Amino acid sequence: MTKRRLNTEAKLLDCKVLDLSNERGFLCGKILADLGADVTKVEKPGGDPSRRMGPFYKNIPHPEKSLSWFAYNSNKRGISLNIETDDGKWLFRQLAKKADAVVETFTPGYMKSIGLGYDDLSKINNKLIMTSITPFGQDGPRSHYKDGDGVMWSMGGMTYVSGDTDRPPVRVSFPQSYNHAGAAAAMGTMFALFHQDTTGEGQHVDVSMQECVVRTLCNVLQFWDMNRVNLKRAGQFRTGLSSAANQRLIWKCKDGCVNYPLYGGMTGARSNRALTKWMDEEGTGCELMNKMDWDNFDMGQTAQEDFDTFEKYMGKFFETRTMRELYTDSIKRRIMLYPVCSVREIMMNPQLEARGYWEKVEHPEIGDTLTYPGAFAKFSDFSIKIKRRAPLIGEHNEEIYCGELGLSKKDLILLKQANVI
Repeated sequence: MTKRRLNTEAKLLDCKVLDLSNERGFLCGKILADLGADVTKVEKPGGDPSRRMGPFYKNIPHPEKSLSWFAYNSNKRGISLNIETDDGKWLFRQLAKKADAVVETFTPGYMKSIGLGYDDLSKINNKLIMTSITPFGQDGPRSHYKDGDGVMWSMGGMTYVSGDTDRPPVRVSFPQSYNHAGAAAAMGTMFALFHQDTTGEGQHVDVSMQECVVRTLCNVLQFWDMNRVNLKRAGQFRTGLSSAANQRLIWKCKDGCVNYPLYGGMTGARSNRALTKWMDEEGTGCELMNKMDWDNFDMGQTAQEDFDTFEKYMGKFFETRTMRELYTDSIKRRIMLYPVCSVREIMMNPQLEARGYWEKVEHPEIGDTLTYPGAFAKFSDFSIKIKRRAPLIGEHNEEIYCGELGLSKKDLILLKQANVI
């Protein structure tokens, strides 16, 4: 068996992926494409509905100007195809014969109902991998429930611990459950590709969005499992380390906010002592902080009254400085303090600039060059780059249907007239 080739340009160079997903699974195909796979985004004739999701380039609503579409579909080719028609099914089967993987986000059973399920496609390509991303997985009592990011973020438990204590729960404004599921699906697909290389066999990868969100809870689950503590949302505070106290993490300063946690242990002791000394030097010292035995500071046993006193004096001190002043001097004093960066500040971050993180991508269709986030990791043997912007609707129909499947241009015209492509 020929192993999948590696080179300095791409990790998954010989891998072909058919991406049938909606926004739930875009990141899966994006990660695979970034790693070098030939990912073809398959859309309905007229374009995927997600193309109508804002924000849009220069706030002009248009299916070819969705910034979300740009972000999650770069490095992919794109074709239009109606897989519910007989001709569309035939075309998809021809593509599947040559593919290594299919990524889909349909309701469980839908692909099987139209004759394109995993078992159906395996008969024509026994090494094919099908990765299915659904709200609750392929089986179980809720497998056919409808989804939405709010549903998944809530059913996975993350909404409960997000927000302020005295307000209703909140969710991150952009669909994070989709991204967690997409990233997990990419990892699952790569494991299946390794298995495919080793055995020549395909398999069905079943990704539950709910399960992916549950995994984000991490320490929240352990607090319940070990201590029967049901952590609640605490906003700018940290909770759970003490049965009685909330500890402030976010502090206002002159021009924004900084993050400073009062840690325990050796590292926390050094940082807390340095901050105490700095406050004294500036005339905003706290008697209680000066009396503290920071080497033996136990966050779990410290009373709320003590944390309230710390907060009063620390809050006054932070408000006398800008974010830059606090961050710069904290580095010199070895204090664990971090600026809470806005998007503008992230774009201007010297560390990201020094590593060449941002990428410029040309968009001839809009006559502009846009700045994109760069690679999620750097590799010593190859590089991840954005080699192509997200595809236009049906942009690669001729290249794939004619160049790879052998159809004629006349065939394409007839298929388009029949609403197949």
